[in-house]
Amino acid sequence: MKKPNFRFFVFGAALAFFYSCETNESTDIDTRAQSEQFEVINVTTHDGQPFSTGTKSSSTGKYVANPGGGVMMQAFYWDVPAGGNWWNTVNTKLTDWSNAGIGSVWLPPVSKAQNGPFSMGYDPTDYFDFGDYNQNGTTETRFGSKTELVSLITKAHAENMQVYADIVINHNSGGQSEANPFTGTNTWTNFTGISSGKFKRSAANFYKNSFGNNDEGAFGGFPDLCHADPYVKDWLWLRADGVGKYYKNTMKFDGWRFDYVKGFGPWVVNAWNANVGGFSVGEYWDANVNTLEWWANNANSSVFDFACYYKMNDAFDGNNLNVLNDDMMWKRNPYKAVTFVSNHDTDEISGKMLAYAYILTHEGYPTIFYRDYEEWLNKSKLNNLIWIHNNKATGNTSILYTDNDEYIARRNGYNGNPGLVVYLNNSDTWQERWIQTNWANTQIKDFTGNSTWYPTTQGDKWVKIQCPPRGYSVWSINQ
Repeated sequence: MKKPNFRFFVFGAALAFFYSCETNESTDIDTRAQSEQFEVINVTTHDGQPFSTGTKSSSTGKYVANPGGGVMMQAFYWDVPAGGNWWNTVNTKLTDWSNAGIGSVWLPPVSKAQNGPFSMGYDPTDYFDFGDYNQNGTTETRFGSKTELVSLITKAHAENMQVYADIVINHNSGGQSEANPFTGTNTWTNFTGISSGKFKRSAANFYKNSFGNNDEGAFGGFPDLCHADPYVKDWLWLRADGVGKYYKNTMKFDGWRFDYVKGFGPWVVNAWNANVGGFSVGEYWDANVNTLEWWANNANSSVFDFACYYKMNDAFDGNNLNVLNDDMMWKRNPYKAVTFVSNHDTDEISGKMLAYAYILTHEGYPTIFYRDYEEWLNKSKLNNLIWIHNNKATGNTSILYTDNDEYIARRNGYNGNPGLVVYLNNSDTWQERWIQTNWANTQIKDFTGNSTWYPTTQGDKWVKIQCPPRGYSVWSINQ
């Protein structure tokens, strides 16, 4: 029997290895060439400053934003447990939220509403009853007492967090019936018997009245508050003991989320902000970015980026990440865009972790929904993304590559902070791609830990990175 020719075996193995190396190198070149064909989109071109909600809280003066700006927690959902214990529940979460890097808390409407112990607060009766008057069938609100609310706000400020009140000033509910001279009928517009005795209202203060038949919109058949009435203006934002200034100066709220701002002109929020101050964001539920920008500019306020929300839904659930190239409010004005993945009213996106990876690495003011954080998603992964947002998501934005399955964007850094590169992959397999960074001859790493690569950028700042299936990776300088 002839012995195997070992020399031919070695030669064959070497040839196969050489061919494999040549093939891999050729593939790398082809992949880079493909990436180089993509025209980089410089989405924003400002000087790179982060979103700011203000440098100090109203009580402690401690609040200072992170390099990447802040992160907001929506601290409720529909329906939180009734029974008057919600303020205490949120209070127990504040230290952990603060340690995770969350800088503000958005609370539900805090005053007594028509449905008493069962109301989520969006049917307001008495703006000065925070759970300390016995009316509408209860002393405490659904969420608790005034004492517990004050304790929550105080604790949040001690933890270096801001607190935002949900403000419902489009409509009221829970009034008594009265003869209405403007309609010729009886209407539920008599709020003269409210227990606080402050901001009493009657038919003259609601549309239809002497100021007109209606404003921009009514809601649910509730009495529609007339902001053109000097008495209403006075009580809402002008007088020192009115709603806005009492909430800010006595209750110590730092800002406002305005409910259903489609129901009245943007001048209302503008006037509130000019006279009361504090951070503000409006719920203008519309996917049209032109409308969102119009409202934000005229209200002198931030606005929830519903354009971004619906584009993310189309991209991640519709399996087309090219949609993320489309227009959004944060691209028009990142300093007036509040981004979100879900909230108490709408929860359509199923690919939520990809969506959170998007908003927590991009511009705007990202909001985290309570149930996503506390119940439904992986808290440690969300905490990691919050850390990345606060420490690495700096500077303006450039989109480096998109196709149906992949999206890669670069935050270009600010004030010595290097920024990042985020890679989203909506396919079922690992993906790799060459991209151009802002760093030459520099080792980088994936700060999510999803990739174990530690690649070094080339002299021309190009580097190959990877991303896991149905996942994300976030790259920056290894330091």
